[in-house]
Amino acid sequence: MRAIDWLWIIHPFLAVTVIYPLIGVVARLGLQTRQRRVETAKLPPSTGRDHSNQGQWLAAAVVVIVLIALAVVIGSKGLSSDGGRDATALIPLLLAWLGSISALIALMRVRGAVLRLSFSLITWLGLLSLGAQPEVFRLSDNPLQPAFWQSHYWGGVLVSGLMIFNLAARPEILSHPRWRQVHIAANALAAILFISQGLSGTRDLLEIPLHWQQPFLSQCNWNEATCDAQPR
Repeated sequence: MRAIDWLWIIHPFLAVTVIYPLIGVVARLGLQTRQRRVETAKLPPSTGRDHSNQGQWLAAAVVVIVLIALAVVIGSKGLSSDGGRDATALIPLLLAWLGSISALIALMRVRGAVLRLSFSLITWLGLLSLGAQPEVFRLSDNPLQPAFWQSHYWGGVLVSGLMIFNLAARPEILSHPRWRQVHIAANALAAILFISQGLSGTRDLLEIPLHWQQPFLSQCNWNEATCDAQPR
């Protein structure tokens, strides 16, 4: 494997070693928090706080690894020798990437509702603008097509949006029962998306060739699933 191949597996590596273990921890703490509140289970008073804190780190980690994946894809394809962009053309995208990271950090620190809404929108729009670049592969951009819902990219964007919502609405979720109900519904959907991301991400890993394999595979007909060219 070349260096570029190692860069391409950073995203799935972080998902397996960081995100999915955190999902298990947060889900378990969430169930315990619910039991303590509704069923008066004998659980430590710190359970709810631990759930909130771990959930905050999970939400931030999801957004960060999506930004890492976008940076690797856009950077490696945009700077490639065959059909890549000029380096200066990537400067606005670099600024958008840095702006998204900065907005995410600010979102985790600010307290006012208006500021939280503003920084959550900036983070979300940053993800969408970077994901709209031609280097980022998407099965479809039409929500009316089944391929849209099978796309690993759009699944990641949707689950990132739910995580950003959790960060932005954290004070309201802690204080108001109705917001907690919305939080539970949003994270039930997020759980489904995380499961589908595990499936679509595994599928996409099978379709991404190593760098040295790409010249040969470029001769294949992907629509008919045939490769007529013979390897040397």
